[in-house]
Amino acid sequence: ASPAASVWVINAYQLTITVLLLPLAALGDRVGYKCIYIPGLALFTLGSVACALSVTLPLLIAARVFQGVGAACIMSMNAALVRATYPASMLGRGIGYNAMVLSLSAAIGPTLAALILSVASWPWLFLINLPIGIAALLVGRKSLPDPQGHGQPFDWPSALLSAAMMGLIVFGAEMAAREGSLLGFAMVAGGLLAGTALVVREWREPRPLIPLDLLRIPIFSLSIAASIVSFAAQALAYVAIPFLLQSVLGRSVFETGLLMTPWPIGVGIAAPIAGRLADRVPAGLLGGLGLAIFA
Repeated sequence: ASPAASVWVINAYQLTITVLLLPLAALGDRVGYKCIYIPGLALFTLGSVACALSVTLPLLIAARVFQGVGAACIMSMNAALVRATYPASMLGRGIGYNAMVLSLSAAIGPTLAALILSVASWPWLFLINLPIGIAALLVGRKSLPDPQGHGQPFDWPSALLSAAMMGLIVFGAEMAAREGSLLGFAMVAGGLLAGTALVVREWREPRPLIPLDLLRIPIFSLSIAASIVSFAAQALAYVAIPFLLQSVLGRSVFETGLLMTPWPIGVGIAAPIAGRLADRVPAGLLGGLGLAIFA
C-alpha cells in the first residue's frame, strides 16, 4: 500500500471519532451513559476482530471506521461516568486516576506492540483487544453506574450539523494541508457554514447539543480556551518529536520509542497526585502552575 493510502488506517478511525463525539454525548444525556458505553465497548471489540480478519486495505479501513464508532461511544461517556461514579468531594481524584490509566497505556502501547510484532504478525495487534474487551464488558455491565437520561427527544438536525461541521473541517483541512486542493478548502468552508447554522439553531434550543450559553461564564470560557491551546500544543510537539529525533538527531526507531516514553509516564505519575490536590486546593492554581511548567 502507498503511504497516501495507508494513512487512512489512522485517519478513518480518528475522523469517525471526531464526527460522532458530540452527537453521542448528547444521546448519552438522553438515554443514559451506560446505554452508550456498554454497546460502544462491544462495537470496539468486534471492530478489533474485523480489523484482524481484514485481507485488503479497503476492508481494514472499513473495519477501522466500525471500530471508531465504538471508540466514540466510549470516549464520549468516559468523563460523564467518572463524574457519576465518584462523589463531588473526590471528583479530582477520579479524573486523576482516569488520566493515569490513559497515560500509562500510551506509554506501554508502543513497547507492547513491538513485543507482539517480534513474535507474531500484525493482526495480533488488534486481536489482543478481544480478551480485554470481553473482560471490560463483563465488569462494566455489573459495576458501572446507570444514571437515567433526561428522556427528551433527540435533536437530530443539530447532531447532523455537528457531524458535518467536524467532519468537513477536519477532513478538508487535512486535504488542503497535504495536497493544497480546492476541494479541501471548499470542504472547510462547508464545515464553517454548518458550524454557523449549528450556532444559530442552538441559541434557540432549551436543551442544546452544545451549551453555548456557558461561554458567557468567564472562568468557563477561559478554561475551555486554555484546554484547546494546551492540547493543540501537546499534539504539535508529540507529532513533531519523532521526526526531530530520527531525521535531525539520527536516533533509531527503538531509541526514539524510548525517548518518547517519559512523556506519558510523567503524566501518569503527576495525574493522580494532581487529582488528589485538586480536591484540596484551588484547581485554577494547579492548572496555572501546570501550564507554566508545560510552557
